[in-house]
Amino acid sequence: MKDKKIAYSRITSAVLKYSSDFFHGEGFTQLMPVVLSPITDPLGPDPGSSVIKTGEIEYLGQKLSLTQSMILHKQIALKEGLERIFIISPNVRLEHPGRKESGRHLFEFSQVDFEIARAKKEDVFSLMEKFLSGIVFHIRSDYTEELEILGRELPKIEGPFEVFTTHKLIDEYGKDWEREASMEKKMPFWATSHKREFYDKEDPSNPGHYLNYDLIYPEGFGEGLSGAEREHEYDIIMKKITRDKLDASRYLPYLEISKDGLVPSAGGGFGVERMVRYLSGAEHVGDVQLFRRVPGEKVVV
Repeated sequence: MKDKKIAYSRITSAVLKYSSDFFHGEGFTQLMPVVLSPITDPLGPDPGSSVIKTGEIEYLGQKLSLTQSMILHKQIALKEGLERIFIISPNVRLEHPGRKESGRHLFEFSQVDFEIARAKKEDVFSLMEKFLSGIVFHIRSDYTEELEILGRELPKIEGPFEVFTTHKLIDEYGKDWEREASMEKKMPFWATSHKREFYDKEDPSNPGHYLNYDLIYPEGFGEGLSGAEREHEYDIIMKKITRDKLDASRYLPYLEISKDGLVPSAGGGFGVERMVRYLSGAEHVGDVQLFRRVPGEKVVV
């Protein structure tokens, strides 16, 4: 068991180093993560979300939220003039304890979050296909001892990946399409057009369809990355916040900055631990953490 923990830790270290080197090599600027803020990603309305509350503290009379994702801050950073950014960001998402059984959920994890000014979803697809093909090759080539300890035969992958709309996936696999399609597929694939948070751009030429996407790992490992082209016009953002019955007062700093327009962009974020789980073939994403943070489990250290 100790050897497995060391192997998971080494592969995690490899993912962090490869991610940093890759994004720097692609001309991205690395930002420091935001841990506490008066604003954070609402994570809803999203039928796939099971977060039961937002972590909050009070400091000097101000209520601050623990970061659930840095999407709002990424949009603000691009408005400051940055073009291509990434952050290795700790996220706290207080999931329902029932999520323990999914094998994919943690209540504290790290995410490689990135955003590209004036990009489209196809730009993100090509970037991440290059990234994932490269890191799989790197782990297969340089971490053979760790893969042997873990009993993992990691298949070679290469892009471009197949792209499916959620409408088509639901028609073919039913409501639980993610699990079923992931079990069946041998290569990662893109699932597009999810109805979710207000900042994901709706296709202006096709109402009810969204310019967002998830990267789904094969072999039953499920979703590894979520992202989208972003809404950047204040009136549309406000309309969608009202539509979703969200409390606009929770986003006032973001809304104030967005009044004269945000920069059109596209980006995403992938969970480090979920990627390590896929690369290493771990049964549960908590297995790859040295200090487990699984919903429904008592925190030991």
